[in-house]
Amino acid sequence: MEPVKQVEGKALPLGWNDVDTDQIVPSDALKRIERTGFGQFLFSAWREDPDFVLNRPEHEDAVVLLAGQNFGSGSSREHAPWAIQDYGFGAVIAPSFADIFKNNCAKIGLLAVELREEAVQKLLDIVREDPEAEISVDLEGRVVRAPDFEEPFTFDNFARYRLLNGLDDIGHTLTYEEELEAFEKSRPDYLPRVM
Repeated sequence: MEPVKQVEGKALPLGWNDVDTDQIVPSDALKRIERTGFGQFLFSAWREDPDFVLNRPEHEDAVVLLAGQNFGSGSSREHAPWAIQDYGFGAVIAPSFADIFKNNCAKIGLLAVELREEAVQKLLDIVREDPEAEISVDLEGRVVRAPDFEEPFTFDNFARYRLLNGLDDIGHTLTYEEELEAFEKSRPDYLPRVM
């Protein structure tokens, strides 16, 4: 996983509440065996409407997804964050997330940032007024910035450490490689070995 310190660029003003993981990526897309390629299925049912916000050319190349309350609810499918990231988003900002969705985001390097509802609404207004407006999600400084906007956010310290250092579960475990090897060497020969 690559380190994530800051995501900066245009934003997609979705703003809808209670978007569940089946709406993010439908179950028929889950037949794939790879972890990549899910971006093509992102919001696929809604994208059938030519006027859906993701289809609008002014939001092309957006890297920040602005969502509403309870984003990522429903099933625990990790494919939903995969689809968002694979499409090209590096951060999702919402007033609240489903816990499992938020944890799945952190495990793959997708920032899921909670801001006050009023702050998210202000960002939505900024982007709807000016689709070219740049939004910066600074994980190091724990602050979101946009034109005439600055809002701090809280972020789990351990998840932040892992993201800033590009450590997925395996990468984090490997930071203890020397200790693991020393432990294995200290065990009697008749016990099973993992290394």
